[in-house]
Amino acid sequence: MSRSPEITIPTVTLNNGVEIPQLGFGVFQVPAEDTQRIVEEALDAGYRHIDTAAAYRNEAGVGAAIAASGIPREELFVTTKLRNGEQGQAREAFEASLEALGLDYVDLYLIHWPVPSQGLFVEAWNAMEGLHSAGLARAIGVSNFLAPHLEALLAASRVVPAVNQIELHPTFQQRDLAALSASKGIAVEAYSPLGQGADLSAEPVKELAAKYGATPAQIVLAWHLNHGTIVIPKSASPSRMRENLGAIGIELTAAEVAELDAVEAGTRIGGDPATAAHTQL
Repeated sequence: MSRSPEITIPTVTLNNGVEIPQLGFGVFQVPAEDTQRIVEEALDAGYRHIDTAAAYRNEAGVGAAIAASGIPREELFVTTKLRNGEQGQAREAFEASLEALGLDYVDLYLIHWPVPSQGLFVEAWNAMEGLHSAGLARAIGVSNFLAPHLEALLAASRVVPAVNQIELHPTFQQRDLAALSASKGIAVEAYSPLGQGADLSAEPVKELAAKYGATPAQIVLAWHLNHGTIVIPKSASPSRMRENLGAIGIELTAAEVAELDAVEAGTRIGGDPATAAHTQL
């Protein structure tokens, strides 16, 4: 497989000094049997930040792709997440993820959902602080945490989360939550950054794509990058993987960013973290 020319992906410096590539590659809903091939293709395209989770059941494929790539470990940024049903056994769950990945450490470990009905996310976080201090996770963070969850965690923790990974795209921007996270020194990372494709048909997106000779996905990803958001699109198509990286070269004007900001519609695609149980994950 021929490797693409080197691409300079911008980085975001987290609150503990760790640098994370701002544009990464997500493997949510990638079948386990396809994961190694797809991640190898993403690495070949130029991605160096791979985002997986225990609940995706494809960590082993991610690890196999990393091993096969020949890319030095220190050049890669690997994120995985704590399964919701294992918040009371965070250390053991982490060790299982590390074994599946075949790695000595991960770059970022996240609590996948707060699952407030369990009342275990603070306990899980305290265990993750130990993983962080031991160097097993270079950074630790959360996913799907709303304001009450963040406040409860911050009141009972020593380490401020490095990242809050949330559903975020033009039609669902969660501006208050993003602003709160940023005010606490917590970087915002967007999942479903294209609204699972739905946002690509918004009129301002299509107009800007035509103006720049770009794909609608490139325009939406450029909007995320402009806001300083970490973003992890997913694609099983090697050509689309490369196209998405092309968002890095698109510089939207302030007025164009405002046009896309105005697409906000409050349209959540995923579960509501305030009520979602997701203990099956």
